[in-house]
Amino acid sequence: MVVSKKPIDLYNNIQISKILVHPIKSCRGISLQSCRYSPEGLEHDRRFCIIEAGSHQVITAREVSKMVMITPRIETDEESPHGGVLSISFPEDSGCESFSVPLYPVEEQWERLSDIALWRHEVDGFVCENQSSDGRSPSTILSEYFGRPVHLTVKGNKPRPCDPTDSFPGLKATALYQDGYPLLVLSEESIDVLHEEIRSRVGMQGIADEWSSQEFVIERFRPNIVLRGGGPFAEDNFEEINIGSDDDTEMIGEEQPGILLVSKCVRCLLPNVCPETGVRDKAVPYKVLMKFRIGLDRRNKMKPCVGCNGVPLGNGMIKVGDTVNVRRIIAA
Repeated sequence: MVVSKKPIDLYNNIQISKILVHPIKSCRGISLQSCRYSPEGLEHDRRFCIIEAGSHQVITAREVSKMVMITPRIETDEESPHGGVLSISFPEDSGCESFSVPLYPVEEQWERLSDIALWRHEVDGFVCENQSSDGRSPSTILSEYFGRPVHLTVKGNKPRPCDPTDSFPGLKATALYQDGYPLLVLSEESIDVLHEEIRSRVGMQGIADEWSSQEFVIERFRPNIVLRGGGPFAEDNFEEINIGSDDDTEMIGEEQPGILLVSKCVRCLLPNVCPETGVRDKAVPYKVLMKFRIGLDRRNKMKPCVGCNGVPLGNGMIKVGDTVNVRRIIAA
């Protein structure tokens, strides 16, 4: 597929339409009106993950699709020594009770791990314990839900390096428990194109009749920053963007730091999982994306790409409705 490129001055009407934070990797996301960000991503995004108790391998909804129905909720408290709590709830029919853990680790009391396995990296973290001493432990409750021994962990302070990309071979960036990079940026108009592609293929390649009318929600792609106004897959063309309103610039006294879009996001089967039911579709969207979104990543030419991986260049604040300024586009 050939990526259409427009001159940079034509990308002059782009705004943020949605901000999504996923506190626990592969679990349900939270839609926010505003959010702080740092070079490691949106505040609280993928700071927690669930791991195998024995091997310390990170578990994702690629393997356990019902993870997407675990619902985290952030409750901040500036007077708390640990910043507040993360509350976790489960589907009603799971038989698992809700629980809460401190938002930041109780380092002097919690077990620290240095060998959490996430792709090719060994990452650190702390095994979470209850906010109070009452009730079953987070590990016990989650192990019941998963049907095997697991732990909830929160990231420690050891930097986890991001891999360089073809566009940024000298990249120096760190992330938390994200798959590869701190942010995922995606244009909402891309979903309109995907709808058209899905509906044109109903009845073929295992695409069920229900997709004639069923909506495909952008949350399946698990983006952090959703754009509107640039057109379908506009982010394919961007190398650096700046986000913020005039009010933000006045508040911090200078222009907000840019966000580098360092690579296309190569897709797996996770977006096939419905975030409401945890059921994996056998065709949508992966088989559809294979028809029109391959050939975009040099190292993974036969895998589809949707969205772009981002690396913030500093600290800032974003809000829904903020203007997105395109600083640099990819050279033709």
